[in-house]
Amino acid sequence: MKRQPTFYIPHGGGPCFFMDDPHDVWTNMGNFLNKLPQLLPQTPDSIVVISGHWENTPIKIHAAETPSLYYDYYDFPTHTYELTYPASGNPQLAGKIQALFQNQNIETEFEYKRGWDHGLFIPLKVMFPEANIPIVQVSLHHSLDAQTHIEMGKILAPLRDENILILGSGMSYHNLPYLFSRQETEQAKQFHQWLTDTISTPDIPQRNQNLANWLQAPKALSCHPREEHLLPLMVAAGAGNEDIGQCIFKDTIFHKPITGYQFG
Repeated sequence: MKRQPTFYIPHGGGPCFFMDDPHDVWTNMGNFLNKLPQLLPQTPDSIVVISGHWENTPIKIHAAETPSLYYDYYDFPTHTYELTYPASGNPQLAGKIQALFQNQNIETEFEYKRGWDHGLFIPLKVMFPEANIPIVQVSLHHSLDAQTHIEMGKILAPLRDENILILGSGMSYHNLPYLFSRQETEQAKQFHQWLTDTISTPDIPQRNQNLANWLQAPKALSCHPREEHLLPLMVAAGAGNEDIGQCIFKDTIFHKPITGYQFG
């Protein structure tokens, strides 16, 4: 059985893939997510998701057997609050993840009540509509420290050899006041060029160092005034270990570039 790759994927805006899209704003992204399973060496036994919509200290690991959904988006059509995604959790895998963190003296807690947020169930509903693969969600660390999240990924990396898929779910551009305008378009292009150059370098220590210091990237804060939607990339890169990253998705949403990356 081959090692699973790890990915940083865009999860779109709210329940965007399940609404009318007369201008095809989200069509390319939806098609990318739908076809992403074709990039896998085999169907994963489980999926670990790190979403930009869950932060906690200590790190939380979802351990419920049948998780609910958390519709953490607002002012969308009624039917989007009736979406379902009945995949099961994986308490055994949650326990294994906790042990991996404990071995590195990192404190974690299990979560049973919080539902899976839309950073998980919206893209997974597109990627794996049958909902037949167990999932464990792991929170971001509330410090929002980039190096911490790279280290989280390194801790999770051995799971790839156990046919477990690791997904970082965010958005490579996440400055909502500017997203829907032509403002700061050039700044966004500069940041995304830096991001792709950083991810694709064969010098892995340099890659991780640059990601840890992402605030020094050109126009970083104009693309991410708050870093929670970028940090799942840090986890994916850390889990990528020595695998060189590559940009596997690039689109323009409201004049801003949006990218997705694969490691392995």
